[in-house]
Amino acid sequence: MAKYSAIAVIYGSDSSESEVSCRSGEFVASRIDGNVYDIYEVYARFGKWSLVACKKKNSMRVTFPEEARPMVDKNDFSVTVLGEKVTFDYAYIVQHGAPGENGQLQGYLEMLRIPFSTCDSFSCAVAFDKYSCKCYVKELGIVKCAPDAFIRQGHVEAPFRDYVEKNLKFPVFVKPTQGGSSFGVTRVTDIDALMPAVRFAFSENPAVLVEQGVSGREFTCAAYFDGDSIKALPVTEIVTSNEYFDYDAKYNGNSQEICPAQIDEDTTALIQRTSCKLYMALGCKGVVRMDYILAEDGLYFLEVNIIPGMTSASLVPKMVRAAGIDMTDFLSNIIEHS
Repeated sequence: MAKYSAIAVIYGSDSSESEVSCRSGEFVASRIDGNVYDIYEVYARFGKWSLVACKKKNSMRVTFPEEARPMVDKNDFSVTVLGEKVTFDYAYIVQHGAPGENGQLQGYLEMLRIPFSTCDSFSCAVAFDKYSCKCYVKELGIVKCAPDAFIRQGHVEAPFRDYVEKNLKFPVFVKPTQGGSSFGVTRVTDIDALMPAVRFAFSENPAVLVEQGVSGREFTCAAYFDGDSIKALPVTEIVTSNEYFDYDAKYNGNSQEICPAQIDEDTTALIQRTSCKLYMALGCKGVVRMDYILAEDGLYFLEVNIIPGMTSASLVPKMVRAAGIDMTDFLSNIIEHS
């Protein structure tokens, strides 16, 4: 028997990733088992939470026009729909970016004692910030990390520029410490382009990480808890015709995502084992995806995706299919064991 009845799938966000989040949320809602759960799609952006659609067990999906969407009562995480008050007893969070990926939404749900699909608020806060997460991962000694430099908006630029020129090798990647889908990210090949790229990244976040580029093959692997142990999904290799795996490559088809990756068993085992170790060390829940570069001198950590993309074309659904797991069964496992 299922633990939960009324599942709120929360999508949209306060970040540049809101559109992608909606696509992910709609896909997740369509694949949750409608014979077991009542499914409510909640659009949440800039503090306004409204009900987009609902689907009662074994019934048709009902959508609401934008001007007549029922509003979610955040005092008790409920909604009154078609004359009935429904209090959600589980949240499946598909918000890419703030507040769903940085721990804010998780903190709200924790105070209400409502279970949810992701890491807890503290783990989300650490993992979502690329600099904080990388500092944490470095100390674990599980995987290599590329040399980097950190700057916060308002700091004097000249000393930072000099530090990067002296200590890092070009090309470097300039990226906001918070955010995803490669928004605000620039590949920089010379020192003169560094600070304009930093200022561009500040448009997404007031803290910026400059990371030395690592030459090698790019891989990604997701891990999850199946109720008994942490499991890794098949490893995927990212091959792009662009300079790097940017927004265009991710969402406009300018990349190949080879799953399972065409690598030997030892390399596969290394990436999967590393992903499971990071999942455990970071205190993850739900399904989490880790990104890597495999260089000549070993495996380098890029970042962790607490709420990875979940559209039909996204990496994690492809991994689930490659593993021979039914997507509905996979989501039921996440709901029941997170």
